[in-house]
Formats: sequence, C-alpha cells, structure tokens
Amino acid sequence: MAETVWSTDTGEAVYRSRDPVRNLRLRVHLQRITSSNFLHYQPAAELWKDLIDLATFRPQPTASGHRPEEDEEEEIVIGWQEKLFSQFEVDLYQNEAACQSPLDYQYRQEILKLENSGGKKNRRIFTYTDSDRYTNLEEHCQRMTTAASEVPSFLVERMANVRRRRQDRRGMLGYKKYEHVLCTLKVDSNGVITVKPDFTGLKGPYRIETEGEKQELWKYTIDNVSPLAQPEEEERERRVFKDLYGRHKEYLSSLIGTDFEMTVPGALRLFVNGEVVSAQGYEYDNLYVHFFVELPTTHWSSPAFQQLSGVTQTCTTKSLGMDKVAHFSYPFTFEAFFLHEDESSDALPEWPVLYCEVLSLDFWQRYRVEGYGAVVLPATPGSHTLTVSTWRPVELGMVAELRRFFIGGSLELEDLSYVRIPGSFKGEHLSRFGLRTETTGTVTFRLHCLQQSRAFMESSSLRKRMRSVLDRLEGFSQQSSIHNVLEAFRRARRRMQEARESLPQDLVSPSGTLVS
Repeated sequence: MAETVWSTDTGEAVYRSRDPVRNLRLRVHLQRITSSNFLHYQPAAELWKDLIDLATFRPQPTASGHRPEEDEEEEIVIGWQEKLFSQFEVDLYQNEAACQSPLDYQYRQEILKLENSGGKKNRRIFTYTDSDRYTNLEEHCQRMTTAASEVPSFLVERMANVRRRRQDRRGMLGYKKYEHVLCTLKVDSNGVITVKPDFTGLKGPYRIETEGEKQELWKYTIDNVSPLAQPEEEERERRVFKDLYGRHKEYLSSLIGTDFEMTVPGALRLFVNGEVVSAQGYEYDNLYVHFFVELPTTHWSSPAFQQLSGVTQTCTTKSLGMDKVAHFSYPFTFEAFFLHEDESSDALPEWPVLYCEVLSLDFWQRYRVEGYGAVVLPATPGSHTLTVSTWRPVELGMVAELRRFFIGGSLELEDLSYVRIPGSFKGEHLSRFGLRTETTGTVTFRLHCLQQSRAFMESSSLRKRMRSVLDRLEGFSQQSSIHNVLEAFRRARRRMQEARESLPQDLVSPSGTLVS
C-alpha cells in the first residue's frame, strides 16, 4: 500500500456566496487507520502460501448482523445548522431532570422520536449548532449519593445553573477528552463563509491521533457537496438582484432629489474641505493659527455669505521627538467660482492662495507672532497634505528679544499678503530690501478639493474650452512651484554672499598676503 500523503494545512479558508446558506451541504468521511486495514489492503500475491489465511482473522458478523468493520469507517452529509446528537447527548436528554431550558426539552422530544424510528443515523460524527449551550453537562450524570433513585434537590439544580453560567464558552458538550473537532463552519450576514480546516479537494486527508491507552490514528476528509443551482433558479436570482439594485438606486436618487445645484455654463466651482492639522518647530507654547484665503481679483468670486478666514483654538504643544507639536485638527470649508470670459488672452489665470499666521499666547494673554506663511491651493481635485514653512521679521540686538520675551509683541506685517506678492501691488518689481527675517516652524494643512463644472459632462467645444482653462491653471501651479524654488535659491545665494562679506579679506581672496 502506498504511503498516505497527509494534509498539514489546518488553517481556515474564506469563501463568499450569494446563495442561501441553507443550501450548503458538507460530506465528512471518517476512517480509522489500524494494522488490520493495512493487512486488508495488502495484495494477496505478496503473502506467503505457507501462512495461515488472513480471512481467519477477519471479524465475523454478530448475531444482530452488525459487523465491527462498520465502526472503522463512517460517512455522513451534514446541512447548515443540522443537529446530530452524540451518544452522550442521547443518554443525557433521555433523563428529564437534566433538561433546564426549552431547547433541552426540544432535544429530548427529537431523541425520543429517533429512538422510536430506529435510532440515529450517525455513530461517531455529531454536531453543535449555534443555539447549543457550550457548557459542561457531565455533572448531570454524576451521582452525589449511593441511593439507587437519587433525585436532585432544588439547591443542586440552581447551583448547577450558576456553574454553567460561569463556565468558559470554549468548553464543549459531552466528554471533552474523547471529542475532536473535525470542522468549524461560520457564516455572517454578508454571505462570507469561513471553513476551518479547508475543504479537502485535491489535498490529502487530515489526521487525528488519539491519546490514552489506545493510541489510534484516524483520517478524515471534508467535501462540499452542495447541490448546483438550476439555470432557472440562477435566472430568477439574477432578476431579483437586478430589481433590488434598481430599487436601491431609486432610493438614493430620492435622497438627492431633482433640485441638484449646477454651476452656470462656462464656470468652475471649487469646493474645499480643509483642516489645520498641526504646527511644529516654534519657540513658544500655546499656539493658535489665523488663516485666510485670498481670491484673485480677476475671474474669481465667492458667495456673499462665504467666510474665507478663520482662527483656530489655542493649543498646548506636545513633545514629539526633538520638536514640539501642537495638534489643532481644526476644520474649515469654503467655495469659490472661476469664470474665464476672454479665452483669447494669453495670460495665465491665477489660483487662490492660502495665507496663515501663527501666534503664541502667554499667561498674561499677551501674544507674539511666531511666523507667516502662504501656499497656493492645489489645482487638481482630490486629497492633499500641504506643509507650509513660515518665517517672522526680526530686529537686531538683544533688546528686541528681551522685550519679546518679557513684554510680548514683536514686529508684525500690516498686510499678510506681503508674504507673497500682494494683490494690491501694481508695479513690476517688489523690493523687500532691508527686511530681516528668521525661519521658524511649519504648519500642516489637509485639503480635500472638489471641482464641479458642466464641462465635465459635456462633449462639445465648451468641454475643450474648460479643459484648456484647467490645463492653464495646472501650468500656473507648476509655474508657482518653480518660482518658489528659484526664490529659495536666491535667498540661499544671498546668505552665502553675506557670509563671504563678513569674513576677513585675506581669507576670501587667494591673492591676499600676510603682513608681519
């Protein structure tokens, strides 16, 4: 006989089915592997002729016609939540005193019917359903006295209930040391079926080794033998699901209504759900952020009731690594409209800018400016996380820092848009000569941008027109990013030149000579 290939993967498997779970059928085949089985399968040609015939040692049928070979193998088909009683349960529920709940009495009636109809169909394989009580019931079969007819008292029955309630749910019915879990099946309301272990399929059988005086080896297989749906049933089910999805779509449409707000033709609506997430890297504690959105003066507008500014709550910082972080989680919302009338213009359209000002508050309610920053809003819809670097103007000398520490207050910008190019500026060159600044911390914003336009659902020339506008807006965003990189390069170059000027000339110039 070839060596049996066992399946060692006893992990659970997950399936999904839209069919009713009542149609599920499992076939469990259990067989004991003993020496007699191996000898029974051994070819007769390999046996020596001078040995006694093995048929002499084969088990003989009993007077009732039952062969002991039937205990070696068992196969049974089980449905979902189908109850198969173990021999212990049959003996237990025949005793009416052991019944404590309506379910126990129901099991008792079913067992009595099985006894009258010829006994149960299973011998070793039995099941537990979802409604079974997972408690130890062996105490009902234990006698407390030596009396032949022992009747439990009222106190004994009540204490048994208390012990059952305190029992761990992992305990199984019957004699636990003789029980082995062959398969566990779970089904949820979404049609997800969990089987542990998985169906045997093309894999080898699973094995069970019993303990005790008689160490036996068993093998078993689990197969899905659920009946296949007929074509008529599949078509009927398909129509039912189609009708269900149609009704759900109508329900969602009724929630939206027919008065869905649309933008005017040729306009783009920008809707932003934003959040001031955090601020970190600042000198003082108790921070709050003042922010506002500046719309370009041309082609952009917002509703009259729209508030484009806000102030967060005061937040105490928390040490996170080497930095002190203030977590605001302050939400804000605004919307704006873009309407580009002159398409022949070659000028790039501008995009809204978000300005922020970080301030700190001390015990005496005195505030200090910690930094200014600005960022261009993303030109593409979706979720974006932006980190804004800030700076603040400073004065030379120790007196200004002492005044900022003890009295509060510091240099401030009269116009926050001066962080970038102010909207009121009409010249060609904006000079910031003489403005001394200091780099401070960063502010993190999380923006969820939505864009709405009729051009998104139209295939006419208007769609192409709006696409060209969006492309130009995207180009403006890229141009703004390049501008920021160039500005950072110029600042770094200017600081390097200032550092070179502060060094002695004999160290800077290679032609310098030492004077003794």
